[in-house]
Amino acid sequence: MAGSTPASVTADPRPVADPGRGGAVLRRVVTRPAGAVGLVLLLVVVVVSLAGPRLADNPFLLDNPSLQPPSPSHRFGTDNLGRDLFDAVVHGMRTSMTVVLWVTIISAVIGVAVGAAAGYRGGVVDRVLMRVTELFQSIPRFFLALLAMSVFERTLRNLILVLGLTSWTFLARMVRAETLSIRTRDYVESARSCGAGDLRIVLRHIVPNILPTATVVISLGASRVILLEAGLAFLGLSDQDRMSLGYLINNAQQFLQQAWWMSVFPGVAIVVAVLGINLLADTLNDVLNPLVARELAES
Repeated sequence: MAGSTPASVTADPRPVADPGRGGAVLRRVVTRPAGAVGLVLLLVVVVVSLAGPRLADNPFLLDNPSLQPPSPSHRFGTDNLGRDLFDAVVHGMRTSMTVVLWVTIISAVIGVAVGAAAGYRGGVVDRVLMRVTELFQSIPRFFLALLAMSVFERTLRNLILVLGLTSWTFLARMVRAETLSIRTRDYVESARSCGAGDLRIVLRHIVPNILPTATVVISLGASRVILLEAGLAFLGLSDQDRMSLGYLINNAQQFLQQAWWMSVFPGVAIVVAVLGINLLADTLNDVLNPLVARELAES
C-alpha cells in the first residue's frame, strides 16, 4: 500500500511474547504427577522456611530432657543436649533455603552475564571468558568450598559467597551456546539494523529467549547447593551461630542406635528439599523444551 512504512522498521523485531505462557507452563507442570509432587514439596519447604521464627523457638535452647523420642510435646524428639529437634530442623531448613536463594541469585547473574558476553561478542572476549570458566570447572567445587571455608571466617555470608562464586560455570557454558545460536537470527539482525545497541539487544532479545533453558539449569543447581551446604556443615565448616541440617546429622552419628529420630528427621528434610527441586526442574525441562523447539522452528 502506498505511503505505508515497511513492517521491518515499525514492528518490534523481538518474538512476540505470549502473555499466557507463564500460566500455560504452570498448568503443564501441575498436570504432570512429578511436577505436582515437586511443586507441593517445594512449597512446603518454602513455607516452613519463611514461617520458621513463628513455627519454632530458638533451636539452641537446652531446657528439655535429652534424648526424648517424638511425642506431642516434642514432635521430632530432643537431641543429646536437650534441644527440641523440631525447632532445630525448621531453622536448619531456613538456613538451607537462605543459602540456596542467595547462591542462586549470585550464580545466575554471573553465569548469564559471562555466557551472554562470551556468546555475543565472540573472538578474544569469548576465548578469555571460556578459559576462566574452564579454570573454575577444573577445580572440584566441594574441594574449593572446603578450602575457602577452612581459611576464611566461617560465616553464612562467606559460605554464600563461596558457593555463589563457584556455581555459575555450567550455566555460563549453556548460556553461551544458546547465545551463539540466537545472535544470528532474523529478529536480532533486524534490531541491529534499526540501530539497537549491543546491551539493548542482549537484554531485550537474547536473555529473554534463553530464560527457559536457564531456568532448568538454575533449578538443578539449587539442589546441589543444598547438598553442598549440608556437606560443609556436616564437616563443621559452616556458621556455628546458625542451625544447619548437616550439623544435626553429624551430631546424630553417636546416637544412631539410641535415638533414631536425631538423624531421620534432618535427613528427611534434606531429601524433601532436594527431591522437590529436582522433580520440579525435570518437569520444567520436559515442559519447556517442546516450547523452545517450536519457537526455533517458527523463527
